Order: sequence, then structure tokens, then C-alpha cells
Amino acid sequence: MEGLVEWGYIGLFIASFLAATILPIGSEIVFAGLIYGGWDVWTCIAVATIGNTLGGITTYWLGRLGKIEWIEKYMKIKKEKVERFEQKMYNRGDWLAVFSFVPGIGDVIVVACGYFRTNFWGTTIAMTIGKFGRYVIWMYVQGWLMH
Repeated sequence: MEGLVEWGYIGLFIASFLAATILPIGSEIVFAGLIYGGWDVWTCIAVATIGNTLGGITTYWLGRLGKIEWIEKYMKIKKEKVERFEQKMYNRGDWLAVFSFVPGIGDVIVVACGYFRTNFWGTTIAMTIGKFGRYVIWMYVQGWLMH
């Protein structure tokens, strides 16, 4: 990932995109490398948010490929339970995507949103808000936006 720092904003976009897929990759090293290298903070936030959101959209569509048979077979969850949860996800599930930035559960949330076919645009907006917020908060915590 460190090699992507040399690619600047394109490297950050790639790292952020991949970090939001089911691949176990983080974009923080590239993000921090660019900031410490003097790149514009707000442009880095925008590029990382766009890349991370597009990666999340890819994960959402992977979730849409899922089948109930897989859940029953591999996760041992009864179809009836999945169907009850599906109604809850359909009603409000798209806003769960605001937590898509959370390590460990974010990808699962996005896959579930895709599987349960939550509203695509609502899910995308919620994902974007969450991912943008994450990078902004991270910048404040690091003190980079206080200069």
C-alpha cells in the first residue's frame, strides 16, 4: 500500500476503493502519507470518500448476487428468520450503510444491504455520509485540519 503514496491522488483512490471491498486492505497509510507529504487535506478527503463509496457500491452489488440457499447452507440460518429480517432491512436498512466505514462490520452491512435489496440511492447516500464523516473526524483527531 505504501507504494500507492507515490501515485498521489490516484493511489489514494485505488487504496480507498479496495479498502471498501471485501479485500482486507486499509487506505489509512496512503491517506496519511499524502497528508504528511503536503497534499491538500480536503482533496484527499474527497478522493478517499469517492473511492471508498465506489468500492462500497461494488460490495453492495456483490451482495445482490447472494442467494437464500447459501445463507441456509453455510450460515445455518432458517429461511423464515432471513425473511423477517429482510422486511426490517427493506424498511430502514439503507441507512445502516452510514456505518459502512466501521472496520470489521462495515463490509458485512453493505453486503447485507445488497442482499436484502435496500434502496440503492438511499444506501449510496448513507454510505457517502458515513465515509466522508469518517475521514473528516480522522483528520480532526490527527490534528491535520486545525492548521
